Amino acid sequence: MSMGKRLQIQAHAADERDAVERVARSRTAQARQVERAKVVLAALEGEGVGVIAVRFHLSPATVYRWLHRSEEQGLAGLADQPRGGRPPTYTREQVGTIVATALTDPQALGQAYSSWTLDRLAAYLAEQHGIAMKRSRLGELLLAEGLRWRKPESWFGARVDPEFAPKRGH
Repeated sequence: MSMGKRLQIQAHAADERDAVERVARSRTAQARQVERAKVVLAALEGEGVGVIAVRFHLSPATVYRWLHRSEEQGLAGLADQPRGGRPPTYTREQVGTIVATALTDPQALGQAYSSWTLDRLAAYLAEQHGIAMKRSRLGELLLAEGLRWRKPESWFGARVDPEFAPKRGH
């Protein structure tokens, strides 16, 4: 049974091989980069692609990819490449505006209330800054930015309206 054909990778310079060996033994580098360095090191030691694939539980195509990237780009080719994905929905400037508004006293912005709720903040941002956002997303964004939001506990403590008792009735 053949374990795959051998890929003849060009002999790396001694310092480059040492760098690959350092990454392969590293305890602080990213795990994927360490594994890729081990793949390249195994190939440099003469192991075939099939043997390397079995040893590291990879497909032969993946082994070829890392060996070719190592050939073309050196050690930098073993690092993760930027990935695509959905672009951010809100720009950094919008997020900055949201956080700055959440940290500002509503009365300083001409609002009648003394504290923000997610609903009030969402309405203010939509009206004043044109940033339309659901309250649940607003809460997620503020949490991601390090702001813990809490619900006001109006039932706790004394009432702030001095005429509360007469309004309440019996």
